[in-house]
Amino acid sequence: MMEYEYTAFRKEVDMHNRCCGGAAWCIRDICGVICAIMTWLLILYAEFVVMYIILLPSTNTIYCGINFIIFQMCAILAFTSHLRTMFTDPGAVPKGNATKEMIQQMGFREGQVIFKCPKCCSIKPERAHHCSVCQRCIRKMDHHCPWVNNCVGENNQKYFVLFTFYIAAMSLHSLFLAINHFLVCIRHDWKECSTYSPPATAIFLLFLCFEALLFAIFTMVMLGTQVQAICNDETGIEQLKKEEARWAKKSRWKSIQSVFGRFSIGWFSPFAKPLPKTKCESLLYSV
Repeated sequence: MMEYEYTAFRKEVDMHNRCCGGAAWCIRDICGVICAIMTWLLILYAEFVVMYIILLPSTNTIYCGINFIIFQMCAILAFTSHLRTMFTDPGAVPKGNATKEMIQQMGFREGQVIFKCPKCCSIKPERAHHCSVCQRCIRKMDHHCPWVNNCVGENNQKYFVLFTFYIAAMSLHSLFLAINHFLVCIRHDWKECSTYSPPATAIFLLFLCFEALLFAIFTMVMLGTQVQAICNDETGIEQLKKEEARWAKKSRWKSIQSVFGRFSIGWFSPFAKPLPKTKCESLLYSV
């Protein structure tokens, strides 16, 4: 099936799954919204315990300062990555564009096979899949993640990978700080190790250890799965269905660049959009 670019034919902003006057992508799914809020609350809990139970009561200024900077950087980058994944259009195909006029406008040859999604009545591009939650076909859809209340697809996979990376880093750092503080409290017989009572401090630290360990394992597994899928130029759905590749597979480096753009420090920043690799791609990003 020939490749074609949808954005060039869009005259008006598609308001489906959008909020703030069409400026942001937003899925109205109660389960996803609850999961996203839970994610924010768990990040805030880790922030509270690390700052007010572990670091601020510490008398070691250097230890406190270094770990404060590391933890806050991970927390800010993880939170920003989550928001970018959640509010970025993952690559939705315009609804109801499977019209005769649109097909003619796209320049399909007579007799050429065109796939149409019966659920959202759109011309389905290669490697696109329909998401029942988003109620849209998503280009290069990897999976729908309730924790970010969005699909992971062509346009937001970079942010999702960064989210899993920074949450894993934040979790491992929190686990180290909690265990170390626990040992310090025991060594000093729970004297002056926290502004809270020893039982309360122990409960806070134990819950942080449990949360950090759980999220570290979950996000590291997800990160490894995402990196493997990107390197193999396959999405999660394609791997799950064991679909035979009908597309020309890219090399590992080109596949990574298709998600993160040209190599730069922006690879690790959720504030930066992936840099286009060519002038042609620059034009597509500006549409």
